[in-house]
Amino acid sequence: MAELRRLGKRGSYRLGRLGAQPPAPHYPSWTNRHRGSRWLWLLAWLAAVVVVAVAALLGLWFMPFLAGLAAGVAARAGHWRLRVSLPAVILLGAAGWGAALWWLVLHQLPEGAVAREVAALAGLPPHAPVAIVVTLLVAVIQAVTGLWLGRALAPGLR
Repeated sequence: MAELRRLGKRGSYRLGRLGAQPPAPHYPSWTNRHRGSRWLWLLAWLAAVVVVAVAALLGLWFMPFLAGLAAGVAARAGHWRLRVSLPAVILLGAAGWGAALWWLVLHQLPEGAVAREVAALAGLPPHAPVAIVVTLLVAVIQAVTGLWLGRALAPGLR
């Protein structure tokens, strides 16, 4: 009967201690909550692109995955949201491998002919851009997978 008398009165609908806790502060999603300077992050991104490009020239095809892994850990530590870090990592993988392929083309190496042959052997249309786009997609998939694993393994905010 005491329960019926409490209905409609202040504080009668609290579930345990949930109602006694003060509400958590709300921050708008557009506020700047990441750590560090944007210029420093941009410089680190450019350095990662150079590392991926040099590694691609050396034959280390898995470097976009490692760069994505490092970016995932850094994004978790720097409190960068996924909507910011995901496009950055996509551009990192594509720009790194794209720069390596561009370097080979500028030095008159037969990358176009090799790309046509690889595309034809893979059952794709025998055009060089097809093989180059597939190569860039593989680099992007590696980088995104590394980002996912780095964010999952890094300690920090959930």
